[in-house]
Amino acid sequence: MNGPAPGADRPVPLARALAAGPLVLDGGLSNQLEAAGHDLSGALWSARLLRDRPQALVDAHLAYLRAGADVVTTAGYQATFEGFAAQGVGRAEAEELLRRSVELVRRAVALARAEGMRRPVWTAASAGPYGAMLADGSEYRGRYGTGVRALERFHRPRLEALAAAGPDVLALETVPDTDEGRALARAVRGLGVPAWLSYSVRGDRTCAGQSLEEAFAVAADAEEIVAVGVNCCAPEDVGQATRTALRVTGKPVVVYPNSGERWDERARAWRGGATFTTDRVSGWTRAGARLVGGCCRVGPRTVAELALLLGRAPEPGPPGRT
Repeated sequence: MNGPAPGADRPVPLARALAAGPLVLDGGLSNQLEAAGHDLSGALWSARLLRDRPQALVDAHLAYLRAGADVVTTAGYQATFEGFAAQGVGRAEAEELLRRSVELVRRAVALARAEGMRRPVWTAASAGPYGAMLADGSEYRGRYGTGVRALERFHRPRLEALAAAGPDVLALETVPDTDEGRALARAVRGLGVPAWLSYSVRGDRTCAGQSLEEAFAVAADAEEIVAVGVNCCAPEDVGQATRTALRVTGKPVVVYPNSGERWDERARAWRGGATFTTDRVSGWTRAGARLVGGCCRVGPRTVAELALLLGRAPEPGPPGRT
């Protein structure tokens, strides 16, 4: 894309930066919003706030920037034309909300710059899987009964709208199924914005049960996909997935697992303790991870620890920063 030379406000391409060494990705957006008292129980989840409470999203993004995140992910995960339509939001407004998801990260970056932040920051426009729109848990199962071409048709309009907002990268995330990975690899063609493809996994297989070798292979020759990896999985599953992703694709690996706590669907509560530790992170980077962050239940405190571990500590700022 044409534009001004790279600088603090226009960083070098993310793929080039990852080649130079690990970067810090942010943590879970939903847990940060819930900690601030926002109700995310509806079908739109955090995407509802794009319309109702955009400043809440700016505040959440800013918390991760203050913690030391180099890459900040938008609130677009649950934002789709179909999902908005089911809530009475027309197509033109939905397109504007998708663009807004990118703009809100830029607002947070501007606030962080005013506080003294000088490091480059990359904006990742989140695009969740088809199952996220269904809001029935199928995003963790895959096998929707929907073909690759239909999935490509579903994803393409939203990705076009996000790409038009000019993010640094598209985050194709929490993908449970190789068929959907294949559809997304097609859907990003010609958009002019690079992407990463991140699967949700259990052990050494996708949530739909396919081998990770097969899953990552769909991105190996996709020029638009500049990084591959896993997210919204157990920390215990990251190391092997990282090695497989690097071996199959040769591309930088992105990892952002959950805290390790277990969701109890009956009690609707998190159980057990966190297993996301800095010792594990060191193993992930040795295995080839180049973009490391967290997903569900991973907050700014853990991201700040990541920044210190990876030598990307947050810059000093005004008193009272957290």
